[in-house]
Amino acid sequence: MLSTNKILQKVITCVLVTMLAASTVNAQTTSPTWWFGASGAANFNFYDGTTQRLNNSLIAPTAFHKGRSVRPYASILAEYRPAGIWGGMLNVAYDGRGGKFNDVVAPCDCPATLKTSTSYITVEPSLRLSVPASGLYFFAGPRVSFNINKDFAYTQLRQPNTDGELSAMHKTIFSGQVGAGYDIMMSSANSTTKVSLSPFVAFIPYFGQEPRTIESWSVTTVRAGIALKFGKAKKMIVKETVATPVPLPMHDFTFNVRAPKAVSLKRQVSETLPLRNSVFFDEGSTQVPARYVLLSKEQAGLFREEQLQADQPDDMTGRSARQLTVYHNILNITGDRLRSNPGAVISLSGASAKGPEDGIKLAESVKLYLVDVFGIDGSRITVKGRNKPVIPSEQPGGTKELVLLRAGDRRVDITSASPELLEEVGGDMLKPVQINATQADPLDSQIVLNIDSAAQLLKSWSVDITDDKGIAQHYGPYTRDQESIPGAAILGNNPEGDYKLAMTGETKAGMAVRKEGTVHLVRQDEATAKGLRYSILYEFDKGTSIARYDKFLTEVVAPSIADGSTVIIHGHTDIIGEEDHNMKLSRERAHDVQNILERALAKAGKNNVKFETLGFGEDISKAPFENTAPEERFYNRTVIIDIVPVK
Repeated sequence: MLSTNKILQKVITCVLVTMLAASTVNAQTTSPTWWFGASGAANFNFYDGTTQRLNNSLIAPTAFHKGRSVRPYASILAEYRPAGIWGGMLNVAYDGRGGKFNDVVAPCDCPATLKTSTSYITVEPSLRLSVPASGLYFFAGPRVSFNINKDFAYTQLRQPNTDGELSAMHKTIFSGQVGAGYDIMMSSANSTTKVSLSPFVAFIPYFGQEPRTIESWSVTTVRAGIALKFGKAKKMIVKETVATPVPLPMHDFTFNVRAPKAVSLKRQVSETLPLRNSVFFDEGSTQVPARYVLLSKEQAGLFREEQLQADQPDDMTGRSARQLTVYHNILNITGDRLRSNPGAVISLSGASAKGPEDGIKLAESVKLYLVDVFGIDGSRITVKGRNKPVIPSEQPGGTKELVLLRAGDRRVDITSASPELLEEVGGDMLKPVQINATQADPLDSQIVLNIDSAAQLLKSWSVDITDDKGIAQHYGPYTRDQESIPGAAILGNNPEGDYKLAMTGETKAGMAVRKEGTVHLVRQDEATAKGLRYSILYEFDKGTSIARYDKFLTEVVAPSIADGSTVIIHGHTDIIGEEDHNMKLSRERAHDVQNILERALAKAGKNNVKFETLGFGEDISKAPFENTAPEERFYNRTVIIDIVPVK
């Protein structure tokens, strides 16, 4: 049965593919009303029921039930296709229904087989339904079959083979069929002799398909074949006309500009920085990399986590240098917390593609530092090795950017069941660090430009910003729907100004697009009130926040948002993966966070909070960190929440 099913699937698939792939020819002649031709097909017959009395002189000791076969079908045909979708078909055919039943075993433990050669002359009138402007058609109708062969061959071990004719056969069978076909025109549009090649499939159910007047043998048939048809057409008299092309209307692009009421050059923020609980190791080395801050015993004795909370010094340059410096003190923070909480214990899980033994070496390096430098009792630190971290970046079957993914999986994860070390909302993340930092060009001081469908319909677009003195600044080209420009860059040394914005672009069809707008910008001195910043870190390619962040957003972040505040939520990704996918992922992350906060604020009765939610994807100009080291890529998989103080 399996082999026959495979053949059936292949035949039907080939026929359907041919039907769907075929194209019609634009006719310059009339369509023939009458078509004549022939067809050939394969009958895929499936037997069911019971057959045991073969004729009056032979009753098989064991009944035959199921069986199958592939037998030929051939017909001569005529089709009537008047104007419209309705028509008629007639096939007069040789219809092969013989085949082989599944073998049985007689009571003498003797294998027995039964093959039949039943066949019919069949008359098949059908109603035809054509699909307009297509070669596809459907048909259905009755069938009248006249038996012309009823031979059988029965074999049983330990007795002579028996050939004969089945008794009690119906001379005439009435049944029905449904099917579909596709007319592929093989002749030219100008030819009056039309030739059509038409693959088709038909289904003949078992209703009425009982070949005999006794027992319960029935046949279900699936037919797949092809017909060759000929018709006579007449030339069409075509009056030539010159059509005036009607240009398609161009999409009316919408250009929106969100400008800040005041441009703050800097803002002091109190940031709750999540502390990633991983130490990443360089390939080929089991020593803690030099980029991590490693202290001497004397320095460790004076180190306190609170020292990292101080305001950012003026010489702290580079993208997110302050935050990265805090993270690179992870071993010192862990040592200080263990020293301050003698009952706390930790587990170090080293992961290495070279095997668990190498992973243990990585974990032992971290343990050695905590024991030797911070004087932590080694019994409070357990180590283990793995091939991959519990939550790896590299996924089974992945083939792209494996070097970057594997660099993120060569690490030691620090976990603990002690609440003094854990994040305040639970989970594997270490307790966050509170730091004071300075935001340069905060997002609420930037002009946000939105043009709908730009990524889909425009090759690129740019913006020219002109002040009241006629001095212009050019920004772009861009390809995305949303871009932002720091207000400070536009103002320069001016305390305020009125600006005209002209967006120009080119559609992918080569059409020019121009939209205009205006903004008024005012420089604002550094605000005395501090803003608040929270961050959420995501695992690789994950879009929804996990349960512990739902609680963190609801119980920690939402209560810190004052009514009347502006909350700017911006999502980011690292550079691993396709750019379009990363843009979508960052937006999903940011909107997921907004939805959780909105529910919490509504429950608290805070209804006057404005959200600005952005997704920057892997945009390196907007990413909070570089993408050189694995920890930077991990920190870029983030949603950052900036709570702007009420002005």
